Amino acid sequence: MAYERRARRRKHSAIGRVWLFSLLLSLPALVCFGVFFFERSISLTTALALAACLLLYLALTASALVDGLVRPLQTLANVVSSLREGDYSFRARGAGVADAMGELAAEVNALADLMQKQRVRSLEATALLARILEVMHAPLFAFDRENLLQLVNDAGLRLLGLPYARCFGRSARELGLDALLALPDQTIHSFPRKSARWLLRKAAFRQDGVPHTLLLLADVSQPLREEEQIAWKRLIRVLGHELSNSLAPIKSIAGSLLERMDAVAADEATLRDFRRGLGVVESRAESLHRFVQSYRMLAQLPPPKFRPVPIGPLLGRVVLLEQRIPVELDPGPSVMLSADPDQLEQMFINLLANAVDASLANGAKPVRATWRVQETSVLVAIEDRGMGIANSDNLFVPFYTTKPAGSGVGLALAQQVARAHGGEVQLVNREDAPGARAIVTLPLAEHFAE
Repeated sequence: MAYERRARRRKHSAIGRVWLFSLLLSLPALVCFGVFFFERSISLTTALALAACLLLYLALTASALVDGLVRPLQTLANVVSSLREGDYSFRARGAGVADAMGELAAEVNALADLMQKQRVRSLEATALLARILEVMHAPLFAFDRENLLQLVNDAGLRLLGLPYARCFGRSARELGLDALLALPDQTIHSFPRKSARWLLRKAAFRQDGVPHTLLLLADVSQPLREEEQIAWKRLIRVLGHELSNSLAPIKSIAGSLLERMDAVAADEATLRDFRRGLGVVESRAESLHRFVQSYRMLAQLPPPKFRPVPIGPLLGRVVLLEQRIPVELDPGPSVMLSADPDQLEQMFINLLANAVDASLANGAKPVRATWRVQETSVLVAIEDRGMGIANSDNLFVPFYTTKPAGSGVGLALAQQVARAHGGEVQLVNREDAPGARAIVTLPLAEHFAE
């Protein structure tokens, strides 16, 4: 029953209740007027005039009361409606009045000010986040619980090689990122046909109550290369020191014994065998000593001395040094590098010598060298017509070589020089013809940071 009474009470509007209460306030006056009229205390004409005046007064008073209560409430309702729609420019009047309506208006205005400040902060935070994502060099991806891409920054688009319209809303499998979602946090990952290695960071978050997965990739190729280079240098220093200490006395003893062979009493065949054996020991000790000294170059390469270097004349000098087979130099644009010209020349000499060796092993076909500019870097390409690359995993590993008389130093030294200049050396098989292509990427002078 109480619920039914509350339901019937809610059926009456606020304006109806005001009119009803106004009528109840005027009820004593109407009762008194009726008593006077029925007791004939006043005439009919006078009664009608008084009744008309009383009704007009009651109507005007009730109307003013309704307007004084309803209009502020309507104003507050409009302000609250604007807040709900996201418009925080409206404010309620009468907030300074010291009554209940004024306090309500002041609270609504304070709420509007607070929501406006929060909206400004939210917009600024969103703009800051968008700017951070835009300038981040680390690819970032966000997937929903259906593994559909919901967020990606510019670095992520460059990694995928796709425009935003072709990435957003697509599944991780379609984008080739499903393997990342399956990997644990802080895992080193490499993409096919890309030389970089990435550290994967995963985090879970919720948006609108729905779980999402955030993937962040940090390029750790350079730190890993530096650690690898430091490890090789330490190994080379230790091996070089120990081998040099052992080879020097072996060579000396072998030479001394050879000089004393003439004083040994033995038949000619035995002496000949001794001489041949000691000669082999001495020559191999000398060869191993040179071999060790060449590896020590990797550990003792001095820091480059940078100065402006034009790439065209430098490559021209390198090409002229190679006389075994013709080398075609296809000139590119005039560009300037900030580099150590001596180290760069040695790097290109090693790469060109490898290309010529490969071409000589396949019919002495010409070698071609050229360069071009790509964004903030210059790409130097040396193309041979050899048999191509059979094993690309160990190309830049010291001690590894496929040449019968090779030392395995040339490519490792070239890579070390390129990285000291902020660049990289890549060796790939050619797509347009048999052979391989060495690509050296070096930053332009205005974009190089020492």
